[in-house]
Amino acid sequence: MRLGLLGPLRSSNMAELETATFHLLDKLGAERIIYLGSDGALERLVEITARKLVGSDPSDDAAWGRAAELAVRGKSAELDRFVENERRRVKLRSLESLPPRILRSMEMVADRVTILIYDKAILDEEDIYSANLIVFGRSDQPLTRRVGSRWFVSPGTLSETGGAAMVDDSGEEISITLYSASGQELRKEELDFGRPTKLQIQA
Repeated sequence: MRLGLLGPLRSSNMAELETATFHLLDKLGAERIIYLGSDGALERLVEITARKLVGSDPSDDAAWGRAAELAVRGKSAELDRFVENERRRVKLRSLESLPPRILRSMEMVADRVTILIYDKAILDEEDIYSANLIVFGRSDQPLTRRVGSRWFVSPGTLSETGGAAMVDDSGEEISITLYSASGQELRKEELDFGRPTKLQIQA
């Protein structure tokens, strides 16, 4: 899986969020993208983008109405544009935010238990003990740091020094590539979790 990560906005710069989001989605082929902020900015971006694509009602029900109308009177170019815009609208479903209020979720990345959270400061010892990978949003700069057998990762705040990341678990190890808000690659790192120690007991 190619999982895109987006850090929180600086001030209210929606342009940076839009650029970073569609760089991960369209140019890098992210299958899912998770926004690690606490301000609902991604939901606003999705709504604005959907309305630009298909009009004032971007719901699935309205799509059937648009399709029926075009089937009666639409020209070939209009039909092609309709299909392309609807594909783009549906693709927006791969953009997600952390659950409201709790601002955290637990996922499996490859075979690693992963916590995604806005602010890692609210984690307790039990949370940290159960996780192999902790991904958090609240950080001025991007960060990848191994502590014992666990990795702490943040894309950082959206800016020219960070704010976006791609996690790829298709190889032997999980890799993470960090990007600026404009899409410049900053660095790539393999997350080596180490190998479990085998204990042999001889009679």
